[in-house]
Amino acid sequence: MRQLLVMLLACSLTYTALAQDAILVFSRTKGYRHASIGAGKRAIMAMGAANKFRVDTTEDAAQFSLANLKKYKTVVFLSTTGNVLDSLQQLAFEQYIKQGGSYVGIHAAADTEYSWPWYNQLCGAWFLSHPKQQDAEIAVLDKKHPATSMLPDRWKRFDEWYSYKNIVPEMHVLANLDEKTYEGGKNGDNHPIAWYRTFDGGRSFYTGMGHTDESYEEPLFVAHLLGGIQWAMGKKK
Repeated sequence: MRQLLVMLLACSLTYTALAQDAILVFSRTKGYRHASIGAGKRAIMAMGAANKFRVDTTEDAAQFSLANLKKYKTVVFLSTTGNVLDSLQQLAFEQYIKQGGSYVGIHAAADTEYSWPWYNQLCGAWFLSHPKQQDAEIAVLDKKHPATSMLPDRWKRFDEWYSYKNIVPEMHVLANLDEKTYEGGKNGDNHPIAWYRTFDGGRSFYTGMGHTDESYEEPLFVAHLLGGIQWAMGKKK
């Protein structure tokens, strides 16, 4: 009997460890659907396999119950668009964050839930517009964060560059988009493109990059995203 109890306890501890080191990738769209969502899922699943955390993926908003969300260290909104959660699901997500959960937003996560002011605070901004896809340069402002420690001071890359509205002043900007290096920016000198904050009991990280399939095979972008996810999970590295 004692041996059986030890085995059951070991199984319980293993399950708990797995639950603590799991993330949920949510990619439901009610507006424009990014073709790169598939590439993003594959890249994040590869990150998890290489870094010993489980990655669950869903487009089912019914997964947003507090009991289910509490299984995850962070919830990743991967290019979600439109109103993807109903009022009860929104409440469950708010409670998850209030109880110490965390959020990672990628690209069109900012093009989501415009009628939910709490989400604007969590994400840090809402999408305003974008010009054609093109090269641009990013000024990396803070290289002490796990999402930016590997980046050059000036990072030139190709993507679809969002401008934002309702930018939350309390967020900590990690990287700023230099509008002088591309055409069509609408935010001027204050054009954050990656940031983080603590909010309402939890953690929030957002990167505006990740429109293209190629982004998720780009070593620096993948490292940037992994660093943001690990920070949101509470890992130092």
